[in-house]
Amino acid sequence: MEETDTKTESATAPLESAIVEALRKIFDPEIPVNIYELGLIYDIALQDGGKVAIKMTLTAPGCPAAQELPQQVKEQAESVAGVTSADVEVVWDPAWNPGMMSEAAKLQLGFL
Repeated sequence: MEETDTKTESATAPLESAIVEALRKIFDPEIPVNIYELGLIYDIALQDGGKVAIKMTLTAPGCPAAQELPQQVKEQAESVAGVTSADVEVVWDPAWNPGMMSEAAKLQLGFL
C-alpha cells in the first residue's frame, strides 16, 4: 500500500509544482512579494479529474485585494495544464502573520 502512495505522490508532484509556479506570479498589491512566498497559500489538494482545492488566507480581513486575490489564484491554477478546475477557499485559521513568509520574502522585505 505504501508503494502505491509513493507512486501517487510522485505522479502528482509535477502538477503541484506547476501550480505553485503559477501562483508565484500573483503579487499582493501592497507588498512587493508573491503570495506564495508571503505564506498566503495554506494548502493545495489535488483531486481526481484534474480538480484542485486551494486554501489560502489574506494578510488581514480588511485586505483591499480580498475580492481580487482569490479570483487570481483560481485563474492561475486553472491555467496550468492538467488542471480542469480550481476551488479556492479563503480561511482565517490560522491567522496570517509575518512568520509565515519564506526566508526569501523576509529577506526581500528586510525582516532578516
